[in-house]
Amino acid sequence: MNEPLRLDGGGDTLLMGVRGGRPYLDYWGPSLPAGLAAFDVRILDRATPHGMLDAGEALDLFPENGCGFTGRGALELSRPGGGFITQLVHAASEAIEGGVRLRMADVLAGLEVAISVVIDPATGVVGFRSTARNVADAPLRLDWLSPVALPIAHDEVLSFSGRWAREFTTHRFRHAAGVWATENRTGRTSHHSPPFLVVGEAGFDEHHGEVLGLHLAWSGDHRLFVERLRDGRLQAQAGELFWPGEVILTPGELYESPWLYAARSACGLNGLSDRLHPFVRRTILGGRLAQRPRLVHFNTWEAVYFRHDLEELKALADTAADVGAERFVLDDGWFRGRNGDTAALGDWTPDPAKYPTGLAPLVDHVRGLGLEFGLWIEPEMANADSDLLRAHPDWVLGEPGRTQPLGRGQYVLDLTRPEVAQEIYRQIDSLLRAHPIAYLKWDMNRDLTHPASGGRPGSRAQVLAVYALMDRLRAAHPRLEIESCASGGGRADYEVLRRAERIWTSDCNDPVERQSIQQAFSIFFPPEVMGAHVGPAASHTTARASSLDLRAMTALFGHMGIEADVRRFPTEDLAALKSAIGQHKALRGLLHTGRLVRQTPPDAGAVAFAVVDSGQAVASVAQLDTPRTAAAAPLRLQGLDADTTYRVRRLNPPAGPRAAMKTIPSLLTGEAVEATGRALAVVGLPMPILRAGEVAVFHLTSVRP
Repeated sequence: MNEPLRLDGGGDTLLMGVRGGRPYLDYWGPSLPAGLAAFDVRILDRATPHGMLDAGEALDLFPENGCGFTGRGALELSRPGGGFITQLVHAASEAIEGGVRLRMADVLAGLEVAISVVIDPATGVVGFRSTARNVADAPLRLDWLSPVALPIAHDEVLSFSGRWAREFTTHRFRHAAGVWATENRTGRTSHHSPPFLVVGEAGFDEHHGEVLGLHLAWSGDHRLFVERLRDGRLQAQAGELFWPGEVILTPGELYESPWLYAARSACGLNGLSDRLHPFVRRTILGGRLAQRPRLVHFNTWEAVYFRHDLEELKALADTAADVGAERFVLDDGWFRGRNGDTAALGDWTPDPAKYPTGLAPLVDHVRGLGLEFGLWIEPEMANADSDLLRAHPDWVLGEPGRTQPLGRGQYVLDLTRPEVAQEIYRQIDSLLRAHPIAYLKWDMNRDLTHPASGGRPGSRAQVLAVYALMDRLRAAHPRLEIESCASGGGRADYEVLRRAERIWTSDCNDPVERQSIQQAFSIFFPPEVMGAHVGPAASHTTARASSLDLRAMTALFGHMGIEADVRRFPTEDLAALKSAIGQHKALRGLLHTGRLVRQTPPDAGAVAFAVVDSGQAVASVAQLDTPRTAAAAPLRLQGLDADTTYRVRRLNPPAGPRAAMKTIPSLLTGEAVEATGRALAVVGLPMPILRAGEVAVFHLTSVRP
C-alpha cells in the first residue's frame, strides 16, 4: 500500500503504513500539514547487522515470531496437532468510527486478526484493540494477544506498584536490556500491579520531557512489558494474562482484547494528564459526572465498623448533615448475621437483630435530613458461613473437591453461571426497589485463587460476568451510581469506570500517605472520580495522628467525604470540618472540571499541585517529611495564564502562624496579594515554614486579563 493511513486528533498525527503485507506505525507526533507527504519512506530504513536474519528484527505493529521477530510477539497460539507458527498478511483496511481497522489473515494457520486503531479528536488519546478469529476446523488455543506492539523512543520507565493501604507507588528506572514485565493474577486490577505505566526520555518530570502513557482498560489478570531488542529498539505491549487453556476458540469463534489506551506528551506527566483527564471525562464516563455536583459523602465504616445501632446511626447522620454531608453511605455490617468479616456475605437482607423493621427507618431518617442514601455490598463473594453457601456449596468459583485458600473467610461466587448471577441480581435489585438507594459502594475483598468454572479456567469470564451484573443493575436503575472498591484501590481502570462513578482510592485515610497515593493516581484519573475521605485523627491503618486541617485539605481535592465518628470530634474540629466542606462545595466546580497541574514542590519531602481553569486556581503544598532547609523556597506555580493578574489568598490560615516563623510574609497572615501568572511562575508564591504534617492551600482569582 502506497498511501499511509492517517489519523488526526488533539494536535497529533498518527501515520501507519503497510509494507510487504505488514502494518507499521511510521509516525506519531505533532500534527503534520494536510495533503503533504510527511517524509520519504526510505528514512525508515534500518541497517541490518551481521549475526541476525537478513531482514533484521521484524518489529512492526503486530510482530510475530513466524515472520522473523525474535522478541516477545504480539500473538501466541497453538493447535491440538502442534501448529503454532503464524504469518499474518494484511488483507484490507477499513474506516471505522474515529479510526481505522487493519484486517490480516493467515490461510495456513486458519486465523484472522483485526487491529482497530481509533483517535480521540479532542485529546489525541489513541485506542488499540485486536481480535482473533479461528477460521479453521480445529480448536485454537490462544495464549497471548496484545492489542498492539508500540515502538518506544525512550527507555525510562515509570511503573506503579503498591499494597493494601499503600496503592499507586511509583518506581523509575532506565531499561537497559531484555524484558521488564509486570503481571497480575488476582482477578482484579490489584494493588501491586495496576494496568498502566509511563515510558519517557531520561529525566522527564511533571513539566518536561517526552513521555508515552499506556493504560489497559481491563479489571482482571493482565501483563504489561517493555522489551529492548537485540538491535537496540524498544517495544511495549499489554494484554490479558490467561491461565493455561483459558481461551480456546472453537471454529468460527472470536476473541476480542481489551482496549489499550495510549497518549503522548512532549511536556512531561502534566501534558499526559492534560490529554487523559478530559478523555476520561468525556469518553470513558460519557460526560455523566458533569450532570450534577459530586455529593459530599459520609461513610459509616471508620465510625462504627460492624457495630450497627439504629439510634447511633441516626445521630451520626444528624451530625454529618450539620457539617455539610450530602450522601450517607451505610458500609459493611448491615446484613443478616454480619458481626465480623468472616460470615454472612451472600445473604443480602437487613440483619433483623440490628434492623428489626428493615432499613426503612434509617433510610427515611437520612432522606429526611436531605441526604441521599447509599449502601455497601460485596456481591461477588460469599462466606463459607452463609445461608447462600449452605444451600448452594457448588456455587463457588473453583474445582470441585479442592480446598481453597480463604480470604476473610470468603469464597468467590461463580458469576459465570446464570443461576448464580441471577440470584445475586435478584437480591440487590430487591433492595434497590424496596428503598430509594441512590448509590452502591461495590467492594471486592479477595483475590481469585482457583478461577475455574465447568472444568475450565474462568478468570476472564468472571470479570465479564461482573461487568454484566453491573450493567444489568444500572439498566434497571438508571440513576444508580456505583463506587468501585476492591480492598481500597484494587480495582481501578478505565473499563470499570465505564460503569462506575467513583474509585475508592485506598482504604488508608491517613493524609500523609494519601497525598502521595492521590498524586500518583492523578496521572491517569481526574480528581472527581477519586474517593477521598476525612478520617479520624488517629489513622485506622497507620496509627499516625494528624490535624483536621491536613485531613480536610487532603480530601478537599477529590470526591470529598467523611469517614469517622464526627460526634466525637472536638467542637473546633467540627467547625473546621464544616468550613472545609463549605469551601469544597464552593470550589468543586473548579476542582472537578479544571486542569490538574502537579507542581515541583519547594522541598523534596512535600507534595504540591494546583487545579486551574480560565478564571481561578487552587494550589496546595503539603509537607510530609521534616523540611531539609530552615525556610522553604517559593512555590513557582506552573499552569496559570501568564498575562492574567491573580489575587492570591491563603485558604487555610493556620491556628498558630508564628509556631515556626519569626516573621511572616503578608500572604501568610491572611492578606491578599496580586501578581501575574508569569510572575507567579518565575518568582513564585512565598511559602510558610511548614513542619511535617502541615499544609498550605491558596485560592487564586483573576482580577484582570
